[in-house]
Amino acid sequence: MPLVESSLIVLMIWAVLGYLIGSIPFGVVVTKVMGLGNLREVGSGNIGATNVLRTGNKGAALATLVLDAGQGGIAVALARLVGGPDAALLAALASFLGHLFPVWLGFKGGKGVATYLGTLLVLDWRLGLAACATWAMTAGVTRISSLSGLVAVALTNLWVVVLQDSAMLALSLELSVLIYWKHWPNIQRIA
Repeated sequence: MPLVESSLIVLMIWAVLGYLIGSIPFGVVVTKVMGLGNLREVGSGNIGATNVLRTGNKGAALATLVLDAGQGGIAVALARLVGGPDAALLAALASFLGHLFPVWLGFKGGKGVATYLGTLLVLDWRLGLAACATWAMTAGVTRISSLSGLVAVALTNLWVVVLQDSAMLALSLELSVLIYWKHWPNIQRIA
């Protein structure tokens, strides 16, 4: 577990900046810019890439996926560069919470899988690649994006245990609980 080396002020700044970066609703922005209508009135009404795909525009869905992952990754990279490892972990959590509960959309955001993957890729590229590979393999077999995300998230916790990274395990477990909570209606449909 990384020592808390940053001052409380630095950590507070990265919590706020991480949240604001994570709260940019890229799915809404991309669909609006591309003239695809109001994303909140399409499919599930979710702001993520899977729902953007329901507009029929694969490019818009890919852009949303990359931007949602990027918002987590950028928050972590900047916080690590300026604040250190403790600030990076806090920025990961804050950007994830920003995506799930964006202030700009009345705290009704996405389900967090892409942002989770983006934070993992920057926090520990091995975990990030393993999670992305798990998602891709599961999606290739099941063709169900939400199930693929849930499997990737669950297995990532196992890989964190193997790497014996207690700080990452605490963060990964917290984010996993939130992802499963946000996916609860999907879990009920899949079951």
